[in-house]
Amino acid sequence: MSGKLTLGEHMSQRGVSRRAFMKYCSYLASTMALSPAMAPAMAQGLAAARRQAVIWLSFQECTGCTESLTRSYSPTLEDLIFDFISLDYHHTLQAVSGFAAEEAREASMEENKGKYIVIVDGSVPTRDGGVYSMIAGRTNLDILAETIENAFAVVAVGTCAAFGGLPYAKPNPTGAVPISDLVGSKPLINIPGCPPVPEAMTGTLAHILAFGELPALDDKHRPLAFFGESIHDRCYRRPFYERGLFAKSFDDEGARKGYCLYEVGCKGPIAYNTCATTKWNGGVSFPIQSGHGCFACGSPNFWDQGGFYKSLPSKTTSIGKMAAAAAVTGAALGAGAAFVASNSKKQAAKET
Repeated sequence: MSGKLTLGEHMSQRGVSRRAFMKYCSYLASTMALSPAMAPAMAQGLAAARRQAVIWLSFQECTGCTESLTRSYSPTLEDLIFDFISLDYHHTLQAVSGFAAEEAREASMEENKGKYIVIVDGSVPTRDGGVYSMIAGRTNLDILAETIENAFAVVAVGTCAAFGGLPYAKPNPTGAVPISDLVGSKPLINIPGCPPVPEAMTGTLAHILAFGELPALDDKHRPLAFFGESIHDRCYRRPFYERGLFAKSFDDEGARKGYCLYEVGCKGPIAYNTCATTKWNGGVSFPIQSGHGCFACGSPNFWDQGGFYKSLPSKTTSIGKMAAAAAVTGAALGAGAAFVASNSKKQAAKET
């Protein structure tokens, strides 16, 4: 359960120095695209806060979101963030089971009424009364409604929770819906991804703790700090796109040279996520850097986009026309360069 110590007192007891704490807050502020001047304010807010009670519900999901969080590369970040929260209930990580587990959830709800945060991963089946996913003899629908009633906010983690994900894809036999369809007017944050980037999850929770409010969100309830720019806009292969240099297959010469992957199905132009900047495994890489196009896994209906390896249709984005124009321009520039080089050689031959 959430303790009575402030986070500053708790961290001090664990031997975390103020210097280390400030360094962490500076890193966190930069990760969330906040001004460096916000780091002291964040540190002050976090130090004065008490551990946040969190109830984590898992419904129609694959546990990948939990795996992403617990297997993240940066132990300092995750150690600190887990000191910040009191994870009172989690289907995968809790030690107890059965009646004791449900009693822990109910006790946290009562003790922290109006203050606890509910994190949900997985969509919720609604067909036939929601009988296609049940926990402790109760439907996901029932458990979610009960748990969020007195919550401060709801955080939908992963694309299944945020937008329906795979269970929501056609033909959707269970009638799966995203969490947003069921929370009513309750404050909601979506952190999509299949799975989501760990820092997007931990950073969002830290923001709530430090400032006592939800971070700035886009029209799909995603934190702007992590979902404010497209993968395409931040991609290091963007210069190849601008020059009309595209890989035509995953094993051609263009692919080996690191050309843009737009024509082999990269969905970067419609994908809003932090992968291209925060990356994965402690900033080591992300799918495009590893030679694979973006699936736009943090976008609605990404399973039904018409094929992972098909380029975006022109009706979906104007990028298609721009890519064609870029290809023509690139070819023209290449031809022009070849022409100039050929003439230069002929001129040099005449002079000799």
